[in-house]
Amino acid sequence: MPTALFELTLQFLTLSLLSFGGAAAALPDIHRRVVDVHGWMTNSEFTQMFALSQAAPGPNVLVVCLIGWKVAGVLGGIVAMTAMCAPSSVLTYVVAHASDRFREAPLRVAIQNGLVPVTVGLIVASGYVLTVNTDHGVPAYVVTLLSLAVLVFTRVHPLWVLGAGGIVGMLGLLAH
Repeated sequence: MPTALFELTLQFLTLSLLSFGGAAAALPDIHRRVVDVHGWMTNSEFTQMFALSQAAPGPNVLVVCLIGWKVAGVLGGIVAMTAMCAPSSVLTYVVAHASDRFREAPLRVAIQNGLVPVTVGLIVASGYVLTVNTDHGVPAYVVTLLSLAVLVFTRVHPLWVLGAGGIVGMLGLLAH
């Protein structure tokens, strides 16, 4: 157990400082470390943890707490969440203070504008990782693409899309 806590701390401390756009943007790397490198959970369990964290009220980072809990119980959840949030929170505070001082500086504006596509790319990569590790078969890919289209082109709340996907999934299970 202490080894798992140390590994959780190390993994999420590192990811904390690399997660432009929050935990959702770091999801591919979280998945790689949690499923592929350490084998702490399966692809299915990882996707279920992510879905549960998205359905719950609160920030996207809740998935980190659930992963920690799965790996090392309640203490693991606390350790993982602290390791993921503390370094980036301190860095954000320092950067926000500096950003305020240099609000009109061309370099600050360029950095901010440059991070936008990086963040979008990381979030798209997260969606890709979840899709390829969860969807198996044409019907599942169709549901995913339809969900994406609804979310991108309408103002429908994501929980309605998640609920509709759950119903479609249940109907698919009942059909088998």
